[in-house]
Amino acid sequence: MSIKNDMVVQFNYTLRDEQGEVLETNEGLDPIAYLHGHDNMMPGVEDAINGKEVGEKFSVTLPASLTYGERNEDCEQRVSVKHLQGAKVWKPGMRALINTDQGQRQVTIIKVGKFMATVDINHPLAGRELTFDLEIIGARDATDEEKAHGHAHGKGGHQH
Repeated sequence: MSIKNDMVVQFNYTLRDEQGEVLETNEGLDPIAYLHGHDNMMPGVEDAINGKEVGEKFSVTLPASLTYGERNEDCEQRVSVKHLQGAKVWKPGMRALINTDQGQRQVTIIKVGKFMATVDINHPLAGRELTFDLEIIGARDATDEEKAHGHAHGKGGHQH
């Protein structure tokens, strides 16, 4: 069964940087599940998976434009220290989570004072060429409800 739009796809991945260093993996965890063709996955990863078969293992190296985007040097913002999540004491270079109108966002601390911090709101992997080692674990036709909601349900997908 070839992967195509309106399918729920499950996959495992390992993410590597330009030097081949492992940055992330879901090894030992549940597979990632997403609804193919509904902009739920990075465009480069979704394009690489399109047309593949369950059981296939492959690697794809992608430019920043197809993953986390290019770095924008004008993406600094001042936020109240009380909105930073992840530590009690903050230092430049540390990563924090903040809540936004679009959900949680990871930021990098640039400068921190007693009450305010300057943060870089670029994704930490923005501007980098990344390699994804992928293994397609499963695929099935999406339910009408999943298509209507625009995302996969169940294990590895969205839980209502």
